[in-house]
Amino acid sequence: MRSIATVGTGPGWFEPDGVVWRVHGDLSTLVGGVAALLGQGTHPSALAGVQRHSTYRTDPWGRLAGTARWLVVTTFGSAELAEQEAARVRGMHRRVRGTSEDGRPYSASDPALLRWVHLAFTDAFLAAQDACGRDLSARFGPRWGDVYVADWARSARALGAGDLPTSRAELADALHEHRPGLVPVPDDLRTFITGPTGLGRTERLVYGRVARAGALVLSPSLADLAGVPGRGRAAASPVHRVELRAARWSLRGLHLALGPHSPSEQAARFRLGWEPRPDWLT
Repeated sequence: MRSIATVGTGPGWFEPDGVVWRVHGDLSTLVGGVAALLGQGTHPSALAGVQRHSTYRTDPWGRLAGTARWLVVTTFGSAELAEQEAARVRGMHRRVRGTSEDGRPYSASDPALLRWVHLAFTDAFLAAQDACGRDLSARFGPRWGDVYVADWARSARALGAGDLPTSRAELADALHEHRPGLVPVPDDLRTFITGPTGLGRTERLVYGRVARAGALVLSPSLADLAGVPGRGRAAASPVHRVELRAARWSLRGLHLALGPHSPSEQAARFRLGWEPRPDWLT
């Protein structure tokens, strides 16, 4: 957050206060994060890379912090800082390579694999915003989702991905095209994503609601492989609709408690001269 506030002086990769800022500044990203992990786990190469090179089992919150860093720095940081972060992630990806249990080679730098991770991420965050976030259509129009898909593609191109969708429809088609090469998410991974260790009683209650919502917004193209309902079945089930509504109101209550902007967005607004120096920046 200090770097977001102090490195560079101008706007970053995305329009300040634009669609990407609003989606990634919404607490619905908590729901989207669960859905993204479930979706990404259906790809055998992505799964092999995570299982063999990630510390998610021994240090799940540290692993989550690393992913969150990429999200907030590229969203709210200056162009200079975003380029530095992209270079850091590209360097990490070069070290993640090997052979899966079925003999297929994998590399985190593979453009096709980078494209897949981006597709699953983008679909999950877009669906979570639709289901649990604040309505953006009044501010950005009914096609705000297309703008988000097109704009957020810049982050994946910076890592080496190509042939990226620029609309909701293209995103849905791209996900469905991957279906023949996907595999079921292992039971232990799904259990871990939906109920990680190290949570207190209250934290388990909050995370449980978020995780159930994440399982309900996952793409219909991936949901059965992940062993969760997905948004197709959620839309048809009164019980699931109630669960999503409960998650939405829980996040809105948390939003009221935390204030209008996340610390990362506060840092960006200070860098741009829109707001005074945050109290935590001393």
